[in-house]
Amino acid sequence: MITVKEMLAGKGGSTVHSVEPNARVGDALRFMAEKNIGALIVIDKGNIVGIFSERDFARSAAGAEEKCTTAPVRAMMTAQVYYVMPGDTIDQCMALMTNKRVRHLPVLDNNVPIGMISIGDVVNAMISEQKKTIDQLERYIRGE
Repeated sequence: MITVKEMLAGKGGSTVHSVEPNARVGDALRFMAEKNIGALIVIDKGNIVGIFSERDFARSAAGAEEKCTTAPVRAMMTAQVYYVMPGDTIDQCMALMTNKRVRHLPVLDNNVPIGMISIGDVVNAMISEQKKTIDQLERYIRGE
């Protein structure tokens, strides 16, 4: 079973992208676009206080377009943060994402953020694992 640690390694490392709660939403969105990511961990004085995602922006911006990019991130972030640890499996991640209806999970090691995984990362890991299983079964059937 693939672990979160293996997923992070497959992504080329464990870069943590974060934003302060008082940062402007427009700045956070530009940074996310620049890094081609869908969410940022919101950190205040070394503590995780939320997560800010494209979905948070889309839901908050409806009807307030003229003010939405100058608002502070804290006004649009999700304060309830679900997270995973390096030893967790892709099945555990998928269950958490499905049950809590979230698309991004910070990865914490000893309460320190070391990365972020998305639903796309989990799905890709599951597909990779299924391909390996199919390959092994085909080799077994062929008697290799």
